[in-house]
Amino acid sequence: MGMLIIIDQSPYGTWAGREALDMAFALAAFDQPVSLLFSGAGVNWLRKAQNTADIEQKSLEKNLAAAPIFGIEAILADRTACQRYNLDSEAMIDGVQLTNANADLLAQYSQTAFAG
Repeated sequence: MGMLIIIDQSPYGTWAGREALDMAFALAAFDQPVSLLFSGAGVNWLRKAQNTADIEQKSLEKNLAAAPIFGIEAILADRTACQRYNLDSEAMIDGVQLTNANADLLAQYSQTAFAG
């Protein structure tokens, strides 16, 4: 059992999600089992080809692509939230697993933390 970090906020406009991602990378770098779950508006982090030129920020797509290198065990996306935000597996970055964000999923982890 490891830690599940839940990111449920939009990818841009707040630093909470990025801080949660940094925490996940730090935990993984110290061999702590950690997975990421994107739910709510947070599933928008997982979109391919994010164009951030208008907001003058770096795309998060490259950060997430590095997750396996850092040792993140899984990148999960809540199926219901993906449907709500019209995001299917072809529009998502590689390596994302669709799941149901429910009590059964949370029970698989010893700890959970929310971004923000």
